[in-house]
Amino acid sequence: MGKYSEDPKWSDIDPLPTDEGGPNPLAAIAYAEDYEETMSYLRAVMAANELSPRVLELTEDLIDMNPAHYTVWLYRSKCLFHLHSDLHEELEWLNETALQHQKNYQIWHHRLTIVDALGEECDVQGEQEFVARMFEKDAKNYHVWSYRQWLVKRFQLWEKGELEFTEKMLEEDVRNNSAWNHRWYVVNGREAEGVKGVTDPEIREREIKYAEAAIAKAPQNQSPWNYVRGIRKASGTELAALKPLAERYASVERPGTVRSSFALDLLVDILSEESGGKQQAGKALDLLATTYDPIRKNYWAYRKSQLGLGSIETAATA
Repeated sequence: MGKYSEDPKWSDIDPLPTDEGGPNPLAAIAYAEDYEETMSYLRAVMAANELSPRVLELTEDLIDMNPAHYTVWLYRSKCLFHLHSDLHEELEWLNETALQHQKNYQIWHHRLTIVDALGEECDVQGEQEFVARMFEKDAKNYHVWSYRQWLVKRFQLWEKGELEFTEKMLEEDVRNNSAWNHRWYVVNGREAEGVKGVTDPEIREREIKYAEAAIAKAPQNQSPWNYVRGIRKASGTELAALKPLAERYASVERPGTVRSSFALDLLVDILSEESGGKQQAGKALDLLATTYDPIRKNYWAYRKSQLGLGSIETAATA
């Protein structure tokens, strides 16, 4: 006997067991007995389209057993809205659930649905604070960053502490690519609304300086190098404008002074566009293939062949 079959509150329900292909299924899933029983009652109430407080309790029980079951979350949402339940209470319950299951996509999709329904009644600052709390557990949680991005757009938080938030996250870990991505979104995510991002000279200069400072802290960190490349591309400025930055951390003529393979890679792109610069670009590719990024030797050899410069040559590093 199980929990629900013995509960008088559920005596009116005929549970629907799992059907995996008849009495002798080829590869039946070995569900735990309590989970199988609880799911059989959910199937029954879904078949009857029952939306009641006891169904909410049932879904909570199932989510505790298997928080990744999307159908359970979907039916819970349907039930909540039908009953006009207190959505603030739902968020309180979700807080603890999210902290227990940090990598669960369904939790964050459900949270988005609830917060979107609350609209102006939502405590947006509270949501921002809870997201920050989640990042204390895992600062690179993709689902949480995606939710934060949605929160910014849904409640127009572009200029309400988001840049400062990225600065705090990057101060804690300058290599947090998720934080760099969020900063890019905050700066450039309103182009469809006609709001300039790095195409505005003042904003472009600010962001370049910010990225340069981050590079100075950790030259062998790819994220800010990608960021300045993105600024250049999005703003339509010439790649050559980044040459002074690249030359601070890499030199073809003094290979022993190279402090960043990403600076060297950037120099390859810049030099290959310069008149008479292909030979120097080839030397930079030799350095990458033999000394500074040999794990991708075949890639650098391919890049060199694309310039029509032949194969990789052993380069001196002194």
